[in-house]
Amino acid sequence: MDINDLRSILTVLTVICFVGILWWAYSSRRTQAYEEAALLPLEDDPPVPTGGRDVGQANN
Repeated sequence: MDINDLRSILTVLTVICFVGILWWAYSSRRTQAYEEAALLPLEDDPPVPTGGRDVGQANN
């Protein structure tokens, strides 16, 4: 077994991993998760509590 055989095996394993990731990402089980994630930028942010202090100014 020489270096070219190892390179070929590594290439085949990489392609198999890539196809597996594609299969996982585009499977129908992930559809609802992707639809929920697509709506995240459109949701309102919850109000940030200030705690009664003005954090933006330094104490002088």
